[in-house]
Amino acid sequence: MKPIRSLAFVVNSDKPGAVELARSLVAVARAQGVRLKQTTHFPLRRGYLRGCDACCVIGGDGTLLGVVREAALEGVPIIGVNRGSLGFLTTFSPDEARAGFEGLLRGAFCVDKRAMLECSVAGAHPNLALNDVLIKDELSTGLVHLEVFADGELVTDYLCDGLIFSTATGSTAYNLSAGGPVVSPNMRSLVLTAVAPHLPFDRSLVLGLDEVVTLTLLEGRPASLVLDGSHTEAIAEGDAVVCSAADVDARFVTFGDVDFHAVLRSRFSLADG
Repeated sequence: MKPIRSLAFVVNSDKPGAVELARSLVAVARAQGVRLKQTTHFPLRRGYLRGCDACCVIGGDGTLLGVVREAALEGVPIIGVNRGSLGFLTTFSPDEARAGFEGLLRGAFCVDKRAMLECSVAGAHPNLALNDVLIKDELSTGLVHLEVFADGELVTDYLCDGLIFSTATGSTAYNLSAGGPVVSPNMRSLVLTAVAPHLPFDRSLVLGLDEVVTLTLLEGRPASLVLDGSHTEAIAEGDAVVCSAADVDARFVTFGDVDFHAVLRSRFSLADG
């Protein structure tokens, strides 16, 4: 890949060791004459990454999710360094980042592309999500009644505490906690998982990511649409919500092909043979 000559740092200062690690990586970048900008604020404002060759995120997966929309819109790859807990999205450990940072800046890296979702409410401008989109009761105290179509064909009516639309990347997040399947990130899929469903069909549904899913809030109190656990929009009775594959991808810097199964074993302390 081309050398990185302009680099943004996004640092979650609440994570132990994040600020100190940032200082050491910034020193490496400065020694190579890389143009730098730094912030501890996220989600990022629109346009912050414009003109950058890459963005180094130091924190946990939540920190990275506060950066990924802006990075995807600008086509900027993310160097994710884990200072959180599970770290499915933050690719590098602190030791790996320190050891390999000089090489990354010189272009010794690969880019792993991940599909994203775009979702709009009542015809408004769509917003992006990397992991998932959740539809739930506005106060999280009641059920939502949703009519769901895929490519214009009725799927079913859902009566549930919430409905999760997950990418393969997000299948290890809320989808997994709600009993949904773990999906290889190589699959272009959209997983629908109901939270505490009140219906006979209580299994997840795996669709192709190219299918356009439309749902309508049929009755009851207002609902909320939550993208990647943070950005929230209101849904009123009768509003149509459209969810489909986004035109942009998230891009993650790696040292090579990522062994998804090894990551899974590591994050969940599974037997290693």
